[in-house]
Amino acid sequence: MNKLAIFDCDGTLVDSGATIQRALRAAFAQHGLVLPPPEVSRKVIGLSLIEAMSVLLPDASVDVHERLAEDYKRAFRELRAAGQVEEPLFDGVVELLDALESDGWLLAVATGKSDRGLRHCLDSHDIHARFVSLQTADRHPSKPHPSMVEQAIADAGAASRTSIVVGDTSFDMAMAVNAGARGIGAGWGYHDAEELFDAGAVAVAAQPLDILDLVREHAHG
Repeated sequence: MNKLAIFDCDGTLVDSGATIQRALRAAFAQHGLVLPPPEVSRKVIGLSLIEAMSVLLPDASVDVHERLAEDYKRAFRELRAAGQVEEPLFDGVVELLDALESDGWLLAVATGKSDRGLRHCLDSHDIHARFVSLQTADRHPSKPHPSMVEQAIADAGAASRTSIVVGDTSFDMAMAVNAGARGIGAGWGYHDAEELFDAGAVAVAAQPLDILDLVREHAHG
């Protein structure tokens, strides 16, 4: 049975928080709204867009959430066209991917990004081809629904018991639990370690290169 390591993207592989905040502020400004402060608004990174907007504006209508989601996508496209999208890889990510592949792990991504956004991001770092499965919000319910993990496992010929989800949010950890996989928290991302453990993480790494030992320890329980 194949071993599979499933990665979140934003806050786990790449540090995209600043660009996401810019696009969110622009979308809110289109509606005369003020985006909550970063310590609040960054907590929705990882959710699909409409779900993220519903968390940020719980009293608004579904129509408002949908329009905000579209305005966010438009703002992000404009930033990309202007060359202002910043999504650097976190230090140690490439080395971690190398080490996992050397250990016989297949790699996948499960993200709240769109197909287009994920492709742009991975291509910009020349790592797109390393992943055997790419699951996005375009084809799945929002995290923490297990659909993305389940499809990645099926694509890779793996099993939940031989799969690990690496992510920086409580949504990632809950998604892993819901799919019967084990979640390892990326402590360098956008949710605190306590939130990750509360959502079901079996461990939380302080930096990417710490993940390998944790994967080896927890891969089979």
